[in-house]
Amino acid sequence: MTFVNHFDISLWQACDDYYLQQQALCLSLQDEHQLNVNLLLLSIWLDRQDYLLSLKDWTQLHQETMHWEERVLLPYRKLRKLSKNSLVAEEYQQMLDVELMLERKSQGRILHKLKQLLHSGESSNLAIYLSLFNLNKADFPSLES
Repeated sequence: MTFVNHFDISLWQACDDYYLQQQALCLSLQDEHQLNVNLLLLSIWLDRQDYLLSLKDWTQLHQETMHWEERVLLPYRKLRKLSKNSLVAEEYQQMLDVELMLERKSQGRILHKLKQLLHSGESSNLAIYLSLFNLNKADFPSLES
């Protein structure tokens, strides 16, 4: 099994587990700095695998992911948030479930693109990804724990 095929097996489960530990910070970075939580979690996971990508690769991943999410996921997320006070709990949960399905689609697109990239980076994926938003890895030490 190649290392890239290993992504299929453990990547998103590990990211889900890590997200549960860092949910508040991830959502804060998403809401305040427009980071993509899937890419943020991916950068942490890749660092733990010693699989480094270049700034060019991260820029491509981010641009391609955002291109799709700006057309599909983000408008839906906005609609869900606007609808929250107008829906009963079950209806709102259904909207959350659809959003989660869209997140999984986004993860599939990220994984497809990731498989096309060679690992050729020279520094932390997390540091590079945060730098795309003018953020410093040192300001978020809990992301690495």
